Amino acid sequence: AWPACVDGRIKSGHDVGEEVLRGCDGAAQIMCRTGVAGRGLLKKYARLENRRPFVSGEISSNPENTHKNNVLRLIVYTPIRLARALLIRDRSSVACAGRHIFAAGGIRARLIHTGDLSMNEFKISRRNFVKTTAAGAAGLSVLGMPTMASAAGLTIGIVYVGPRDDFGWNQAHAEAAKVLKTLPDVTVVEEESVPETIAVSQSMESMINLDGAKLIFATSFGYYKPFVLDLAAKHADVQFRHAAPLWTDADPRNAGSYFGYLDQAHYVDGVAAGLSTTTNKLGFVAAKPIGTVLRNINSFLLGARKVNPDATVQVIFTGDWSLPVREAEATNALVNAHCDVITCHVDSPKVVIETAEGRGVKTCGHNASQAPLAPKGFITGAEYKWSTIYTGYAADLAAGKTLPNFVGAGFDKDFVQNTGYGAGATPAAIAAADAARAEVKAGKPIFTGPIKKQDGSELVGTGKSLDNYDPMLDQTDFLIEGVIGSIT
Repeated sequence: AWPACVDGRIKSGHDVGEEVLRGCDGAAQIMCRTGVAGRGLLKKYARLENRRPFVSGEISSNPENTHKNNVLRLIVYTPIRLARALLIRDRSSVACAGRHIFAAGGIRARLIHTGDLSMNEFKISRRNFVKTTAAGAAGLSVLGMPTMASAAGLTIGIVYVGPRDDFGWNQAHAEAAKVLKTLPDVTVVEEESVPETIAVSQSMESMINLDGAKLIFATSFGYYKPFVLDLAAKHADVQFRHAAPLWTDADPRNAGSYFGYLDQAHYVDGVAAGLSTTTNKLGFVAAKPIGTVLRNINSFLLGARKVNPDATVQVIFTGDWSLPVREAEATNALVNAHCDVITCHVDSPKVVIETAEGRGVKTCGHNASQAPLAPKGFITGAEYKWSTIYTGYAADLAAGKTLPNFVGAGFDKDFVQNTGYGAGATPAAIAAADAARAEVKAGKPIFTGPIKKQDGSELVGTGKSLDNYDPMLDQTDFLIEGVIGSIT
């Protein structure tokens, strides 16, 4: 008998016991409630990596009305080509001998073991497999066969710090991964929600040993030191690239950095925002006062003041990359302070954009497109275009070229882009933003004097300017005059 599956849930009755299983560290969470004597079905939800429900579940009832053979089989498939099989016995006991198997090309596979291992919490993931099984350490599947790496071509591993559908930083990289998957002879393996701890080393190690990855994209700031550097030293035949300008000449030659200068797109956002405000007060919700964030804030103000000299930007720092409650509080505080256009630099702008939309003010996005979240007030946004970098790396490796240790650019090399205009954009704002983008793409400087820092000291003198890729801007540790808020 196959229980009905609706939105990832198996519905049932006669539930008397409960076991909670957590697996894959955010890739799947399983709640099981079992009945007695073959009568209880499961009530289950699965939070998979792509937020889809599990594939199938079945129950076999015991005609003799005993517990011994009353077994429910669940098979859960995840989008990283990882199949999990669980045997759940009745009466709140768990008999699981689940194992990973990695299959190429999205092949779904079923692996059932019938051992009597009982446990209250069962965890299995890429990194646990590598850490706890000899097969993983030896680079073999649980069936004893060679790893299912691509026999020919290039296998690329991508590790994300959060969910791939976060409307932000991780989604921007995941969209680039989709483009990579369209390339011939390229296989992409991914894992999401991997913290900036030893867990990322275990995930990257498994992609190398189990999938044969020869290029790893480590997409979160905290992955680099020591994790990327340590693995690069260990695996000299694998290329590691990290999404922040952190590589130095002292680092391994098979490591490197890539970066899109998103301040250029935030500058264009500022132009559109400056012509969209009626209060001349713009709000900026920011995570941390580090160089790239401060540079985006300053560029946003310069764009606004290009078309509206009276514009100011009020900034509130939340303290970390993903703090939804603080992000909502900051957004509400800025609206209460009469800011009528809100933008941000946090990992997932979803909360900021939705909160601002609910308050009836306009917004500019960050990282990826948030246009669907604000059908009335969205103006435009600043987006990374990682696909340009990712496909460039793949092409270089296919051609036998040595990868550069650092690549970075903006509009000029198609590394960044602006989100398509939303209902919040006026014709005047659209025309001015388009013109500003064309100027920056052609090399016109954003930082053109006179510009002073908040403390009144001169940053750029009258008649002078800083090149858009001036190394000094990479070390930004200040806010400019016109920005309201403190970095201390």
